[in-house]
Amino acid sequence: MKLVSWNVNGLRACVNKGFSEYFAQTDADIFCVQETKLQEGQIALDYPDYHQYWNYAEKKGYSGTAVFTKVKPLSVRYGLEEDSEPEGRIITLEFDGFYLVTVYTPNAKRDLSRLDYRLEWEDRFRRYIAGLDAVKPVILCGDLNVAHEEIDLKNAKGNRGNSGFTAEERQKMTDLLGAGFIDTFRHFYPEQTDAYTWWSNMPKVRERNVGWRIDYFLASARLAPSLQDAQIHAHVLGSDHCPVVLTLAEVPQAAAVDV
Repeated sequence: MKLVSWNVNGLRACVNKGFSEYFAQTDADIFCVQETKLQEGQIALDYPDYHQYWNYAEKKGYSGTAVFTKVKPLSVRYGLEEDSEPEGRIITLEFDGFYLVTVYTPNAKRDLSRLDYRLEWEDRFRRYIAGLDAVKPVILCGDLNVAHEEIDLKNAKGNRGNSGFTAEERQKMTDLLGAGFIDTFRHFYPEQTDAYTWWSNMPKVRERNVGWRIDYFLASARLAPSLQDAQIHAHVLGSDHCPVVLTLAEVPQAAAVDV
C-alpha cells in the first residue's frame, strides 16, 4: 500500500506545474494534499479511480486540505472537536484497519505572534490523535510546520528560536511521538542528513539544498511491522515543498481496496 502527502502551496498553481503527471506516476492508494488554497468549485480534477474529500478554509486562497483515495472510507471527519473547521486543516478517514489523518499544522508566524495559539492547538490535536489511536492504529501525514531535531534542517544553530524550530514547537513534536507514534522516515533512516521537504523561495536555496524537513508520515507504533519504506521525493518540483511517501508491506489488518 502506497501513501503520498504533499503540501502543494496552491493546488491550482501546482496543477500547472506537473501535479497530475506526478499523481498518475505514483499511482498511490491514498494521496493527501495540504495548502490547497482554493474554495469549492474552483478546481475539477478527473481522477476516476479515486474518491475525493476536501476541507476548504473559509478564508479565500488560504490553507485547505484534500484526500484522494482508492479505498472508500467507512467514515470521514473534518476538523477536531467539531465536524467543521474554519481553516480547513484536518481530514480524518476511517478504514477497516486504521485511521488516516492529513493535517496542515498552523504556522507560528515569523514574529511568533501565533505561537501561543499553535501550542494550544498542538495539545488539542495530540489529544484527538490519541483518542483515535485508542480505537484503531493511526497514520498521520502532512505539513507539521516543525523541524524536530537539528538533523532536520540545514542551519540549526542559526534558526534556533525561529518559527518552526522553537523549543516549544519541537517539544510538542516530542510529546506527540511520545504518545505512541513513529516518525517513519527516521524509523528507516535515523542518521540521514540533508533530507529536507521544504525550501524557502530565496534564490539558489533549493539548488543548494538549504532546507527543512517539516513534512511527515507518523504512524502508531504498533504498525511498525507493516512499514516497508519512507521516502522524500525532493526531485519533484511544483511547490516549495516536495512529496513524502510511505509504503506498507500490507494494508493494516487486511483492509480491502474496493474501488
